[in-house]
Amino acid sequence: MKDMKKFFIIALAAVALFSTSCEGFLEEENFGNPTIEDMMSNEENVVLLVGQAYAEVKWVHDHWGYWGVSSLTSDECVCPVRMPGEHWADGGYWTRLNTHAWNSFADAFKNIWNSTISGAVLCNKLINTLDTYKSSMSESLYLQYRGELEVMRSYYYYLLFDCFGRIPYLEVFEDVTEPLMEPEIVWSHLVACLERNAPNLPAVTDATRATNYGRVSQGMAYSLLARLYLNAESYGCTPTNIKFPEGCEVKIANVNDFYTNAVRCCDMVINSGSYSIEENYFDNFKILNENSRENIFVIVEDGNAKFDLRYNGSMSNKMRMVHLSLHYCHQTTWNMIEKPWNGFAARPSYMDLFDGKDVRGAGVGYGADTLGTMCTQQFAWFLGPVCDKDGNVLKDENGDLAIVKKEVEETLSEATWNDGARFAKYEVDKAKKYDWAENDYVLMRYADVLWMKEEAILRGGQGTSGFNSADFQKLKKRAFAYEADPAAAYAAAYPDVLTLDKICDERGREFSWECIRRRDLIRFNQFDKVEYVTATEPFRRWFPIPFSVIEKAKRDENGNPIWTQNEGY
Repeated sequence: MKDMKKFFIIALAAVALFSTSCEGFLEEENFGNPTIEDMMSNEENVVLLVGQAYAEVKWVHDHWGYWGVSSLTSDECVCPVRMPGEHWADGGYWTRLNTHAWNSFADAFKNIWNSTISGAVLCNKLINTLDTYKSSMSESLYLQYRGELEVMRSYYYYLLFDCFGRIPYLEVFEDVTEPLMEPEIVWSHLVACLERNAPNLPAVTDATRATNYGRVSQGMAYSLLARLYLNAESYGCTPTNIKFPEGCEVKIANVNDFYTNAVRCCDMVINSGSYSIEENYFDNFKILNENSRENIFVIVEDGNAKFDLRYNGSMSNKMRMVHLSLHYCHQTTWNMIEKPWNGFAARPSYMDLFDGKDVRGAGVGYGADTLGTMCTQQFAWFLGPVCDKDGNVLKDENGDLAIVKKEVEETLSEATWNDGARFAKYEVDKAKKYDWAENDYVLMRYADVLWMKEEAILRGGQGTSGFNSADFQKLKKRAFAYEADPAAAYAAAYPDVLTLDKICDERGREFSWECIRRRDLIRFNQFDKVEYVTATEPFRRWFPIPFSVIEKAKRDENGNPIWTQNEGY
């Protein structure tokens, strides 16, 4: 699979090298003078063309983008100003996100808007190219790759929609500025597009897993559909205000139908046989995690690549989770090439969700390497003394002992360098600079599908619970992998987990920093209860449309922008 991973990244770069646009690619005459039709009849060339659609996905997911706002506004993440020297002050940017005091000038909102729009427009451009040269390829090939592009476009729009609600949704490659669609209408179009294309996409099998790695698949499409159905009410959708485009056969007669459809989509993934739960939780996040049968959709990273589709000729990894969070002194612990950034940490209340024996919680070690007696077991979060390989507690450059604590200074303005548990779920690629970490970043996992189904049933969806299935048994056991009887330990720690409130807690434990916690809290009506937030106005369930976007929008006959700001901002 590693060879396919590299092939896929190279395929993306190859197109960028040949052209700066898909028209340029098709007009290129340096391939032995083949015709455009000949080129498009070759599936490898079509893969190169379609591969461009993935170029923006990593840029929208970094800490200054979708991942950042998903975590920093939720209960799982905080970025305090660390003294002395006001490390991570950044003009109060992180604190405003942490305390729900953001405004329309936040860089993250602009970055999300620009990257997702760029990705969606590029998908429409590539779809237009496929349509133009449809006759050069087989019908099945055309439907498969057009479907891949449409679903990838839907993914970009989904991220944009999840943040802002009202967005400019277009399925054609035209230079037009339409009025912003209301959230329930955007939702309807996204659902219709995914329902239309999911059956035409390849299902992942053991024989094709490498071929489809990192790409849109049938499982990815149905997983995204399940998310949309499960969150429909939190997006403001009702059976009476949604409006599917012509040809969509989905029926929503009552609220429970949202959840029944979520169950249906989850079952499509579960019954496909394409995915299973890994015995070891951390196998999904290790350096070479492309062999995971649990990961459904990832951002593909290759630490040896030296190209990029956008900037400066370097294919940098934008998911800097580990380096963002680990203590400065962890550089010595693992002999890392670069010093971690000692920034993002867990909110103290978030750590209270975990039983002390749950590997998804906090421990004193990180098990990628055995370092003395301090690091014999792996946990998803780090607490306690930061040690060298001999077990000696390290001192920071101020001469203070590096002992990470759960608590974080309450104003978030004068935290110590030791405040807050540190994220350690992804294996440390200590031999690489932070921009070259090999770990593929996980965007969708099979475990999420299992839990979405159980929640949808509890909310009124029709279906049969799978809580006692073999896959769920694996989920329970691996959470307490270091206990003699893991299943019993799970049951004792988290009894009666099949209630809505407890599913919310369990999702927090299972999916830390996986870009879904903010929406989960909104769906469970917990978003206004986040620690360090004194009050969250209801309108903050949507982010403000970036000020720069409003200002640059086309004007009406009176000179006013045709796009208006979201309510409350």
